[in-house]
Amino acid sequence: MGIEDKVLEALKKSGEPMKSGDIAKVLGVETKEVSKAIKKLKSEEKVDSPKRCYYQAK
Repeated sequence: MGIEDKVLEALKKSGEPMKSGDIAKVLGVETKEVSKAIKKLKSEEKVDSPKRCYYQAK
């Protein structure tokens, strides 16, 4: 399972928008890794941002 899959799963489990730093804490990885994954997931339209710096699964 890649980092993108883990980030997407964490967002789905949360049920509410999360910041990349919070996702990193949940997954036990660095924030910059999460940010890269979110950028890729946004380009694939699997994640959106309801407000600045918060992300949720579509």
